[in-house]
Amino acid sequence: MMKVFEDEIIAEVRAIREAHAAKFNYDLDAIFADIKKSQEKRIASGFVYIQPPPPAAMPNTALQRTRFARR
Repeated sequence: MMKVFEDEIIAEVRAIREAHAAKFNYDLDAIFADIKKSQEKRIASGFVYIQPPPPAAMPNTALQRTRFARR
């Protein structure tokens, strides 16, 4: 039988995540709203949030799609 490695940091993060989800009765909309509210509070207090870059543009013409498909 393979021994499962238990990382205490991972276990702690999972426990925090579980407690947070239980606090909102596992309602994803409520969890998301709470996370957004927390983010807005941090931004108001001076934390800087950097938006991720937009996804790479997809070819928009049949010719471009064909040309790039051959690579």
